[in-house]
Amino acid sequence: MSRAVRTLGVLVLLLGALLTGCTSGDTDDDAAPTPASSDLEQLDTDLEPCPDQPDQPAADSDLPDMVFDCFGGGTLDLSRAPGVPTVVNLWASWCGPCREELPLVQQLADAAGDQVHVLGIVSLDGAGKGASFAEDAGLTFPSAFDSDGEVLASLGLNNLPYTVFLTADGAVSFIQPQPVTSLAEFEQLVADHLGVQL
Repeated sequence: MSRAVRTLGVLVLLLGALLTGCTSGDTDDDAAPTPASSDLEQLDTDLEPCPDQPDQPAADSDLPDMVFDCFGGGTLDLSRAPGVPTVVNLWASWCGPCREELPLVQQLADAAGDQVHVLGIVSLDGAGKGASFAEDAGLTFPSAFDSDGEVLASLGLNNLPYTVFLTADGAVSFIQPQPVTSLAEFEQLVADHLGVQL
């Protein structure tokens, strides 16, 4: 094999890694065991508790029937309908594209008010790291904690960030497979996939 072909192969592999986003992080300091909900509540963060969900099963969707504790209190039960259109952003503190996108997720949460719930799921991360980054970034939208990345795995996803758009009955309307780059883009996605004009 010629040197030029080997060099081209290495460049293709590097480009592929850059285009796929974040795929793993250094989670060994506090990722296991999964903390109890009361432990998450005691972490230094301004993240709001997860909103109450109606006692109604979610429509058929690709989301797993799992329950996650939330920073700030409450739980996120993916087997139950959210009751209002919902945007769920999967993020981690170690993910560079997530760090760029999260301020926009916060802007969306501020703009959405009661029309659309905006939630996060901290994935493949340590609870302390997620809480610390949320505090530093000024995030307040509710976020659940999925240390093992169970939601990512159930959806067949292998990188971050992802944004899942859920109808009020819990059906997956759309999955955004790459970072969103502006509030206007988020608002257009909400209009297109949830039918809500912000």
